[in-house]
Amino acid sequence: MDVMGDKATLFETGRFEQPPHQEDGQEPPVVVGEADDEAAEELRQRLAAEAGDVEAMSILGAMLLRRGDLDGAEPHLRTATAAGDRAAANNLGVLLHQRGYADEAAGWWRIAAVAGSAAAAHALGRHHRERGDEPAAEYWLRQSAEQGHTLGAYALADLLEHRGDEAGTERWMRAAAERGHREAAYRLARALDRKAARKPGDDNGVRLLEEAEQWYRQAAARGHRRAALHLGTILEKRGELKEAGRWYLTSAKDGEARAACALGFLLRDAGDTDNAAVWWLRAAQDGDGNAANALGALHAERGETQTAERWYRAAMDAGDVNGAYNLGLLCAEQGRTTQAEQWYRRAAYAGHREAANALAILLLRAGDETGAEPWFSKAAEAGSVDAAFNLGILHAGRGEDRAALRWYERAAAAGHTEAALQVGMARLRAGDEAEAERFLRCAAGGGSAEAAYRLAAVLDARRPPRPAHELGEPVHRRSECEEWYERAASQGHRRAQVRVGMLAAARGDVVEAARWYREAAEAGSRNGAFNLGLLLAREGSEPEAAVWWTRAADAGHGRAALRLALVYARRGELAEGQRWADRAAALGPPAVTERATRLRDALRQELSA
Repeated sequence: MDVMGDKATLFETGRFEQPPHQEDGQEPPVVVGEADDEAAEELRQRLAAEAGDVEAMSILGAMLLRRGDLDGAEPHLRTATAAGDRAAANNLGVLLHQRGYADEAAGWWRIAAVAGSAAAAHALGRHHRERGDEPAAEYWLRQSAEQGHTLGAYALADLLEHRGDEAGTERWMRAAAERGHREAAYRLARALDRKAARKPGDDNGVRLLEEAEQWYRQAAARGHRRAALHLGTILEKRGELKEAGRWYLTSAKDGEARAACALGFLLRDAGDTDNAAVWWLRAAQDGDGNAANALGALHAERGETQTAERWYRAAMDAGDVNGAYNLGLLCAEQGRTTQAEQWYRRAAYAGHREAANALAILLLRAGDETGAEPWFSKAAEAGSVDAAFNLGILHAGRGEDRAALRWYERAAAAGHTEAALQVGMARLRAGDEAEAERFLRCAAGGGSAEAAYRLAAVLDARRPPRPAHELGEPVHRRSECEEWYERAASQGHRRAQVRVGMLAAARGDVVEAARWYREAAEAGSRNGAFNLGLLLAREGSEPEAAVWWTRAADAGHGRAALRLALVYARRGELAEGQRWADRAAALGPPAVTERATRLRDALRQELSA
């Protein structure tokens, strides 16, 4: 008798075996005339079976089993099995399993598996795993996988992953993926993705990520919505936003809420907030807390605070602790500090580090420094850079300089610009110029105008005296310190603006010097106003110079007051001159006080003469 092998194997652990081009759970495509052809084939097989053809009995039993006619299929399968047909034995096991006779089903699967049926070995392995007998499960699943059975390879990989056998898991997951198993391709991609994340920037990490992308593509192309989501994420990080959006859309349409949320952010960044809101709404209604938060923020920006609060609450109900934090922010913006504290506390107790920092700031502003410090510490220990910086400020305010520096250094190491400035200044006070320069460079590079100014001052102090200019030599080369002065000046740093003006004046660029002095003076710099007055006086504009000197003197600039005293004395306005001389003498510094006192006495004698 010919043994038909596995040609009639239609079931796999309770599911129809799918053709290679179909996914698990999909119905086979309907083809015109297929029902008639199947009826004719069933009649042919039935006639052959009644004539005693074992192969026909096996095929007919499989056809009836597929149709759900268990009573009609069972006698044919039992007869074929008794005649030694292993496919019939496998399908008889499937039938019995569907009837609820799992142990009897396992017996027939064993017979078929011993006879070489990979499908039966897979079913038997699954049976043993469900019973908790992992050694037996592994044995039969390995038998199935080694015979090239796709579901057997996947089930074996799943078992090995449960045991922590990373190498074995990858080998068999790869085998299943290469044979077209969609979920295996996705899980292999996830494993490779996680490996790549542990090696950022490494060549091997890049290679792993590239391979992960290929498997994501394979799974996504076969309709795996989470694979499409992760593929979109990879493409978005790489800047390929158009293709990323296509995969997010594919995944979102298949019901993946995270993809709908990601698509919303992509659309928002492209300026299409209306369509972004549509996808966020869809994701939020499916329970995505991140999307609910995004909707809340969108409505908050529009001033629709009640709607924003509703979505923040929805995010919180979805288990997203950011919802409570955002509710706290919303209440704080509205001046509802009691409610803000309540929501911050809720988020902070759930481990939200920025909420802990915000709560500490709220308590500190209310004068509760004792209550604020533990929350700053909790947030800082959880990785909040702002909280570490705030702890530095807290300790510095108490005069605890060493503790303050420790927290400033921690925040600076994480890239906090103002913390780096504070560490740089502390190092300067300690005389450690090299370390000070390092931190000041970090802070200046991060955009701190004060750090740029102080770095420029450090570099300026090191510059050797400028050699005398000789014929044929360039008049001026911009040094690094001048570049930092100019950067600080362009950011509105008044002392830097005065210094840049002085450097311009030193090289004879009066227009540039006047521009920087004026900018500093108009921003409130008394030195800028004084120097602008000097520049204008040299250019013959003493009345305008007097206006700026007056502004500087009113702000407490002694030399400006002395200049005004001299101007009024030359004009013969002795009383006004004496008044400004008194002012200059009071303001100082000592050299100015001495000159102003002599001038005042002289003017007093002149007035009394």
